[in-house]
Amino acid sequence: MSYSIVAGGLERHTAAEILRIEPWGPDAVRVRASSGTIDPAAPGALENPAPCPHAELSVSDDGCARLVNGLVAVEASADGRLRFRHAVSGRELLAERSPYAHHTCSRVHTAGGRTEQSFEAYDGERLHGLGQHLHGRLDQKGCVIDLVQANTVAAVPFLHSSRGYGLLWNNPATGRVELGADTTRWTADAGGRVDYWITVGDTPAQILDSYTRATGRPPLLPEWASGFWQSKLRYRTQDELLAVAREYKQRGLPLSVIVCDFFHWSRMGDWRFEESEWPDPAAMVDELTDLGVKLAVSVWPTVEPGSDTYDELRFAGHLVRDTDGGLLTFPWPSRYGGDALIRPMAYYDATHPGARAALWQRLNDNYRSLGVACFWLDACEPDLPRDHSDRAVYAAGPAAAAANLYPLLHARAVADGLRTAGEDRPLSLIRSAWAGSQRYGALLWSGDIPTTFDSLARQIRAGLNVAMSGIPWWNTDIGGFFGGNPDDPAYRELLIRWFQYGTFSPVMRLHGDRKPNHPTFSTDMTGGPNEVWSYGEEAYGILRDHLLLRERLRPYLRRLSEDAHRTGAPPMRPLFFDFPEDEHAWEVDDQFLLGPDVLVAPVYEAGARARRVYLPSGARWLDPVTGDVVEGGTTLDAQAPLERIPVFVRQGTDVAARLG
Repeated sequence: MSYSIVAGGLERHTAAEILRIEPWGPDAVRVRASSGTIDPAAPGALENPAPCPHAELSVSDDGCARLVNGLVAVEASADGRLRFRHAVSGRELLAERSPYAHHTCSRVHTAGGRTEQSFEAYDGERLHGLGQHLHGRLDQKGCVIDLVQANTVAAVPFLHSSRGYGLLWNNPATGRVELGADTTRWTADAGGRVDYWITVGDTPAQILDSYTRATGRPPLLPEWASGFWQSKLRYRTQDELLAVAREYKQRGLPLSVIVCDFFHWSRMGDWRFEESEWPDPAAMVDELTDLGVKLAVSVWPTVEPGSDTYDELRFAGHLVRDTDGGLLTFPWPSRYGGDALIRPMAYYDATHPGARAALWQRLNDNYRSLGVACFWLDACEPDLPRDHSDRAVYAAGPAAAAANLYPLLHARAVADGLRTAGEDRPLSLIRSAWAGSQRYGALLWSGDIPTTFDSLARQIRAGLNVAMSGIPWWNTDIGGFFGGNPDDPAYRELLIRWFQYGTFSPVMRLHGDRKPNHPTFSTDMTGGPNEVWSYGEEAYGILRDHLLLRERLRPYLRRLSEDAHRTGAPPMRPLFFDFPEDEHAWEVDDQFLLGPDVLVAPVYEAGARARRVYLPSGARWLDPVTGDVVEGGTTLDAQAPLERIPVFVRQGTDVAARLG
């Protein structure tokens, strides 16, 4: 069957498939295919693009077609396969391929709604993005990545290639992407459609600019959010939390945010403070405000029978259903569960507009009206074992077709509410994300991670892949989450090294379940001390110095926030982002740039007091400690005493004075 030009795009209709190819924003195209009809309202991450009046479309007599939109050229063959080229150079960037012998098409549509899309694989190609995965790799060539949300996993189906393209798998179904040596294959478990978007750029910055233009720019970071965040598992009372904030101010230590963690409520789904432990939250917020500190509070999507909202949400159809027709539930600790302290609890349905509105009404009335500045959207995958999460039926569809929408729309609930209330810089600390989460002010963190040097090393690569997924605001639990003894010299060293890394992270937040901690998950649990003075005098001096350094960096971070808002450029980025012509910069996966001018080399090995550092070519680099200037393209052994990690600054930039 031949192609035809329809509504500004190309279409091909056969007995097996409808295929549509159309320009979608500058230098980009969208491809959709279905064995039935193409649903224009199918959920995804793409915003409606501006018209592309200069796109060129043509159909030839041999059954082939061609579309050119800026830098991307699409060649459509007579058998329905597509090849993407750089429109100026003609270089092949990516081509569809048949996945199986005797299968003539690159796409597979099954009767159950499962779909596959296969592409050629290329030797030497480096692949980045795909959200947050703790496999410890920056280049993910050779990996199989599940497109499923989980604690420590944020599945963002955007892939950045060193060949000069970015590809969004615009489908919220669960599935996977296989980045093989011979094939790259995307799979959706349900939904009955192929939907992907591809953009071409001459630099990684151009690719992320195009991607965030198509899926939404991140809002500006609130001024208060670039400072230091103090948290632990967990401050149990109003008096305990206020005592910590007062201590920071008495010591003259900068503190921007303090976090009130979970179980500050009576029942899951109350979404308010429990009165006996938090008797006057308005007065608490007023005192924090006088101290110059913002309050963030934990919000879970779990709803307990007997809570303030359970009946309201259940009768309105705003709770997630189970495939058996009832409510999807999972047992969680409860203050009112009798001897077992465990009750089956339901989940509010973030994919339902009415449920989002109901959630925001409670958050606004019970928290924001008191002056709470930020919501910590914890456990929002939602946090369920896979055999339970697969049974979920959302307003947007069954889990297999729509599960990845949940964290995106959960963040939207808060962003929409804040914007309606006049806040143009929404921000939510969130444990999961999908494509487009950045436009709702998602501040992603890496979840409940181990307290080891290996874990720290994995965070470095994970954070850089998050950056290449279009999400600029990211952080980790400094020191890791699970355990860590403040009296153990070995752990103190890890905490110091992690704190140094966190100083140069987009957001700096100290958190964790320190020893002596509660051995089981319950409403009584709390961790040991986790403030900067909790780790002995030597550590305290180093941590204090880094808190002051972070304060000096905040004007620079403000500039990076403006860049991210304007172009999608992430504050934390791999070396190749700013130095794509330097081949070696593509190989370095344990250093990063904070903006264009600051190069950071974290220390992630116990006992290390020096490390190898590569300085990219194309700039001269200043060591702000020694004053030495080194020509780019150099690898050196940099000193890394316990007091600091190696940091270099582009010569001639004003940020050097802030690091001295």
